[in-house]
Amino acid sequence: MFDFVRNNTKIMMGILFLLIIPSFVLFGIEGYSSFKDQGATVAKVNGNKISQGDWDAAHKREVDRIRTSMPNIDVKMFDTPEAKYSTLERLVRDQVVAAAAQKLHLVASDTRLARELQSIPAIAALRTPDGKLDMERYKQLAASQGMTPEMFELQMRADISNRQVIQGVQGSAFATLAQTQTAMNAFMQRREVQILNFPASDFASKVNVSEADVQAYYDKNTAKFQSNETADIEYVVLDINSLRQSIVLNEQDLKSYYEQNLQRLSGKEERRASHILITAAKDAPEADKKAARSKAEELLKAVKAKPASFAEVARKNSQDPGSAVKGGDLDFFGRGAMVKAFEDAAFNMKKSDISELVESEFGFHIIQLTDIKAPKAQSFESLRPALEADLKNQQAQRKYAELAETFSNTVYEQSDSLKPVADKLKLTIQKASKVLRNPEPQAAQGKNPLNHPTLLQALFSEASLQKQRNTEAVEVAPNTLLAARVVKHHPAASLPLAEVKEGVKRGLIQDKAAEMAKLQGEQRLAALKSSGSSEGLPSALIVSREKTQKQLPQVLDAVLRADPNKLPAVSGVDLGAQGYAVIRVTKVLPPEENKDLMKQAQQQFTQLWGSAETLAYLAELKLMLKTEILVAKPGADKAKTPA
Repeated sequence: MFDFVRNNTKIMMGILFLLIIPSFVLFGIEGYSSFKDQGATVAKVNGNKISQGDWDAAHKREVDRIRTSMPNIDVKMFDTPEAKYSTLERLVRDQVVAAAAQKLHLVASDTRLARELQSIPAIAALRTPDGKLDMERYKQLAASQGMTPEMFELQMRADISNRQVIQGVQGSAFATLAQTQTAMNAFMQRREVQILNFPASDFASKVNVSEADVQAYYDKNTAKFQSNETADIEYVVLDINSLRQSIVLNEQDLKSYYEQNLQRLSGKEERRASHILITAAKDAPEADKKAARSKAEELLKAVKAKPASFAEVARKNSQDPGSAVKGGDLDFFGRGAMVKAFEDAAFNMKKSDISELVESEFGFHIIQLTDIKAPKAQSFESLRPALEADLKNQQAQRKYAELAETFSNTVYEQSDSLKPVADKLKLTIQKASKVLRNPEPQAAQGKNPLNHPTLLQALFSEASLQKQRNTEAVEVAPNTLLAARVVKHHPAASLPLAEVKEGVKRGLIQDKAAEMAKLQGEQRLAALKSSGSSEGLPSALIVSREKTQKQLPQVLDAVLRADPNKLPAVSGVDLGAQGYAVIRVTKVLPPEENKDLMKQAQQQFTQLWGSAETLAYLAELKLMLKTEILVAKPGADKAKTPA
């Protein structure tokens, strides 16, 4: 069938033309627009609709973001109605903020946008030695995120505008010390407690188990003793390292690249200068600034008249304590080391020149350029290794960008085999046996690309396991795409008792030991309650949330939950496989005074207060913008809930 289509392209185009045109006539173009319909409307913000498709796409992006930042996390936990609804709430909130920014006419100026862009390390690294932005690499950076520079900057402007909606509320929040102390006194309260532990390990030697017990425990807990689910797979990899190794450079291209980049590769020019500083803060009164300028002008006249006296004048008059003792000498420095006004002046001077007054945020400078250290031009041969590495990296990056789309499309369009993509891009089909569906955390954190969570999720999906389809192209590392398909699936299965007998026996002994520990602990608890005596209990400890005295969380929680109006309070804590604990709370003590901790707590409390005020402000915005979510919240009865 497919051979017929390929061999008779013109005929097929004619047939499709005859089928498609009448369908437009019969059903109308609007009928075709329904193919683009992304499903029912799930929410409304300011009259704008959020569709089911918008919701699904947002949830996928959220899961992908979390999976990237936490590779070991089980993404199944996000495949719940509650998790998906949380994504919808965030999507609604983001649109509310965007609509509010538009209504309030909040815009980002070109200056603000430039400052924000420069604060991004990836963009700051694109600056050339002369301070200009490498536009070609900037376009590549934007393209790696599926955008043009214009689209990227438009998104940045929108983000800046949206942040302005809530920054004012967050920034104005303030918590007093009294408020903080009230909250912290409850949180940092200390309690005196006696704790009697009954560790399960103390009872393990007293447990006797029979063969029948082992068999019964195995039968009851078969799910605990299963083989791991695995798959035998084949896969192909497109990565920039392989492409780099395959590149053969042209000698003439290498020499041209050397000539174009000689200055950058040879290093940066450095300059040595001395200065005389008369300080004047930016916010100083105008009279003080005028006096500082007047003094600086007098010193400038003196050193202009007698340049050889510069060092002596600097020692006596400069208000820069670090350099004054050295006659104003600042040693060698490159671009970026000094404030801009000082740097611009120093790099526009000739050796031995004395500048006019240079005003900076520190005050008024008089600069004498004492030396220039020009970068030493290096030969072509000495730079050859660096040139080859740079040029290969650039060519490999371009080639990877060209082939990545072909790789992704081919594994998707010809999904029943990896051979087409391997043949087209000259890749090797590799094989791997017993790939685990759920690898150990240490393995998942390693460098094996087959343990990448996105790839594993695709490999063990229904389409991959049952239909043996190729997975999508997965970016398992920067500039590394991998696609795989399952050759043979090995489902998890119960292991025979003979293979896991020792493990079964250990589990049985552990459970019985925990039961014995709990029984003895409950008996001791009952006796303690009936007698009211603390005889036989260990010495008291003072515990708090800050100083847990190495107590288990369950024990600490029980201690702090005890009613302070009914002391001494006695209770028991079931620690599961770890045993049992009996606790007796005798006193409630105030927190220890800690000024540093209280200061830190005040800052955190202020942030929490700001978050609470922000939530209240967002709630008002939602009402103002007539926001509503049209699907029921999991666990709620209504089908239409306020946002």
